[in-house]
Amino acid sequence: MNAFLRTCLLLIPLFFWATPAPGEPGAVIRVVRVNAAITPTVADFIATELNRANDNADKAFLLEVDTPGGLDIAMRDIIKAMLASRIPVIVYVYPAGARAASAGALIALAADFVVMAPGTNIGAAHPVAVGPGGQQDTTMMDKVLADAVAYARSLAEQRGRNVDWAERIVRESISTSASEALQIKVIDLIASDEKELIAGLSGRRYLRQGQALMLDIADSELLFVEMSWRQKILATISNPNVAYMLLMLGIMGIFFEISQPGVVFPGALGAIALLLALFAFQTLPINYAGVLLILLAIVLFILEVKIVSYGMLSIGGLVSMTLGSLMLIESSEPYLQISRTIIAATTAVFGGFFLLVVFFVVRTQKTRFISGAEGMVGERGQAVTAIHEEGRVFVHGEYWNAYSKQPVGKDQAVIVVRMEGHLRMEVAPWPASEPTTYTVPQQSAADSRHDVTTDKEEDS
Repeated sequence: MNAFLRTCLLLIPLFFWATPAPGEPGAVIRVVRVNAAITPTVADFIATELNRANDNADKAFLLEVDTPGGLDIAMRDIIKAMLASRIPVIVYVYPAGARAASAGALIALAADFVVMAPGTNIGAAHPVAVGPGGQQDTTMMDKVLADAVAYARSLAEQRGRNVDWAERIVRESISTSASEALQIKVIDLIASDEKELIAGLSGRRYLRQGQALMLDIADSELLFVEMSWRQKILATISNPNVAYMLLMLGIMGIFFEISQPGVVFPGALGAIALLLALFAFQTLPINYAGVLLILLAIVLFILEVKIVSYGMLSIGGLVSMTLGSLMLIESSEPYLQISRTIIAATTAVFGGFFLLVVFFVVRTQKTRFISGAEGMVGERGQAVTAIHEEGRVFVHGEYWNAYSKQPVGKDQAVIVVRMEGHLRMEVAPWPASEPTTYTVPQQSAADSRHDVTTDKEEDS
């Protein structure tokens, strides 16, 4: 065994001795800040960190919120983790000017302690339909409302808070300031910062499994944690504006790959963007009529390439895309809506891109061939012999076997109608009566021999 391996073996015990055990308790308050809507990604982040705080036996878990609300399923995941926590959970509406609205208010009700910074508010938890179309019938909404009321009252009773207020924020969608919330026993403290929060809550009592415990956080240190890069990416693409742009980028990339096969990169990029958009749509109130209108717009743009509509299909595609974008995500909550400015800008860029692609494709399709047998169609020539069923013409500097459905006199100007193989063409009298502007050169003996060989090859 060499010296390097012996040194490593000697250092391993020192490493384990110097590294603290993962579950070793410490005077730490784990702090998570949420300054966004409550989405499944945010819920996963909060629940993960809360479980980690329990595993490490931290003194407490501090959730600082400034949120307009969020999805019911994400909110309930957070509340379940809070109610199952062995360590105390503190919800802090922070900083000044922040709010804990809708789902944020119910999350606060589930905490052991609720603290608000001056100038903040809490409440407005009336449920909003966020299913396809953003609307539900009256009976279903009554059921949803009754369930939300019962849920809010249950949380308030469990934590010893104002039950009537909990019901009113759901039924009447009221919002309460920090000072009023303290007076009606909705929150426990008003604090300007974390230091004042620790000083104000230290020594207070809370219940855990029916047993009264004291909150001992006087000498605790704050441990701020942030989302991992994966969670940050997922949280970003869950934004309605980002999800919409990913959808449009995905469609654009795939369309470009279809119109220009073999480029590969646009198609790969489009597929990735489309998959990310579909992931984000799982957390958003998608109106599938909007999705179908956007797909219809793509079909109309593709048909514009195949059918001459003088731009009518493209105009229909732009109208369909605009309506589909406006209908794609429908909700009364502003944080769940797509910005109208982004819709206008994206539709304009997307429509311009498609119109440019269609223009180049149509121009390419209408371009005449300038080489090979196809390039002879439409060329002007001169009859070397009289032509009816068979004859000879001089076109584009060469002699050709030809036939015509109309009689053509010798030396008469002709136009090439179509090619039959590579040695014979159909001609017709030139529409104009003016003579040709060139003179047919005298056939040499070599040309005559070539013509005979050509005729024999054709006969064979």
